[in-house]
Amino acid sequence: MFSGAVLGMYFQPPGLQKFYALTGLQPGGGSASPIAIPPEIMLPKDMAETMRASDVLGLARLLPRGDMSTVAPPYGAGDARVAEILVAEGDLVSKGSIVARLDNEAQLRSSAFLAEANLAVRKASLVQTRAAVDNSRNEAQAGLAQARSVAAETAMALSRAEQLSGQGVATKAALDAARAADLQAIALVARAEATLARFTAAEVDEQPDVLVAIRNLEASQAELTRARNDLIRAAVVAPIDGTILNIHASPGQKPPAEGIMEMGNTRQMMAEAEIYQDRIVMVAKGQPVELAAAALGRTLQGRVVSIGLTVGRQGLLADDTAANTDARVVRVMVELDEPSSAIAARFTNLEVIARIDTNSKSAAQP
Repeated sequence: MFSGAVLGMYFQPPGLQKFYALTGLQPGGGSASPIAIPPEIMLPKDMAETMRASDVLGLARLLPRGDMSTVAPPYGAGDARVAEILVAEGDLVSKGSIVARLDNEAQLRSSAFLAEANLAVRKASLVQTRAAVDNSRNEAQAGLAQARSVAAETAMALSRAEQLSGQGVATKAALDAARAADLQAIALVARAEATLARFTAAEVDEQPDVLVAIRNLEASQAELTRARNDLIRAAVVAPIDGTILNIHASPGQKPPAEGIMEMGNTRQMMAEAEIYQDRIVMVAKGQPVELAAAALGRTLQGRVVSIGLTVGRQGLLADDTAANTDARVVRVMVELDEPSSAIAARFTNLEVIARIDTNSKSAAQP
């Protein structure tokens, strides 16, 4: 009779539910820690037989550590479609591995080739400009030397013409011609000096024309870098180390809103349990947790690793259409042990029942 009464309070038959609804009483004689559980949670037989009044129950779901990660197209992929899927569900991939390719690869690769060709042209132009500037500077120096030599010669000719004119040997016309030649030579020297002044810097790379060619080369290098970075947009890479769980797209399709695929670190499985707000005060980090579901065929073991800081609406609901969808719950994260994690790796998002042993001596203090 006692066992039947306890089980009746666990499962709350419809008549008992109506009685509690009408009277406003709580199962357990109005104690601060009622042992009754929500009617939508149906305990497995082995868990029900070992249930204690201090245990805290809640619906939970299995998930990889860090939850599932969405593998989406890279930023800026635009209207590109899936060209190739390189992995299958269940494959273990590392972060940064290419898991799919988009059909914009050919266009982006052509842009990269064009940028490489432009860079080659700019390099050749820089070599040509350096050579031209160096030759022009050498010519200007040679021209100045020649102009100065001619100026020196005309100066000597003018001096002789002046002496001869003073002695009455040279005519005034010869003297005027010598003076004109000297002035012309001086002008040529000034012109040569002005031409050479264009090459004020000693280094060729500091000449204005060369500097312009160097900046054009740098611009081409930046364009090539951008084109190569754009080429990355044709590859879809894994954001984390983990296992491919779901693939949502096929070759030829546009990537869906939920991403091309989902993956997660199933080497370490977790459980996200929703605990009613009136019982969360009993839960503490380190408490052992037992997880059960019909699909598992056995129970899983874990420990509480974190307790949520906010109270929200219940997100995990059983198949019962009369379930309380407005229940206020706190999310508790449970880390499964290694054997349980290996079993749960095949059941991501499976709904399970979590039983937290709040009386365990190994439980950590809040």
